[in-house]
Amino acid sequence: MSKNEMSDQAEASRRPGGRSARVRADVLRSTLEALAENSASGLTVSEIARRSGVHATSIQRRWGTLQNLTLDALLTYSQEQLPVPDTGSLRDDMVALARLITAYLNTPLGAALAHAMAAVEEDPQLTESRAQFWQTRYDVTRVIVERAIDRHELAADTDHQMALELLVAPLHFRALLIRQPIEEDWIERMVDTLLHGLTAQGSTRTRPDSR
Repeated sequence: MSKNEMSDQAEASRRPGGRSARVRADVLRSTLEALAENSASGLTVSEIARRSGVHATSIQRRWGTLQNLTLDALLTYSQEQLPVPDTGSLRDDMVALARLITAYLNTPLGAALAHAMAAVEEDPQLTESRAQFWQTRYDVTRVIVERAIDRHELAADTDHQMALELLVAPLHFRALLIRQPIEEDWIERMVDTLLHGLTAQGSTRTRPDSR
């Protein structure tokens, strides 16, 4: 091998997005598609291998368990589709996040995944992956509340997870249960109502006892 060829090969190995990245992307995409179409009951390594063209033993060697693979696929997709906003204000952050979630739920894959994650059947794999997924998402997005506390927009003891649950739940309820459109003005009214409750709760806790 010539010196130039060795240099090119070394550069290719350093360049991001090589074969390993493509294999991972194919497997994660195939996992999401299989989950969306069949829910957890039809999700198997062999099915993912068939869809992705990656050998089942390679998938098992890399992820270990189907649960690990499912969680990786869901979290990677959510990170791509639902980045954490940083607008400089709590209201704008929450409106921006609500818009992202709405756009996600309005895509065929996003809607199918949300339905699959909300499936009522008691599948141990789905139950654990779902719990880990939501906990990880809350851990990632809690920075929105933390920044608001630092800016004195919220009380220091605001419950991070409750605040985020109160933002996410109405969007999923409207999209998945009552199947109603989520308009821009509805998002803003929902966020304003939520913020009114959060700030009122903070004021109540910090108000001195008048008795």
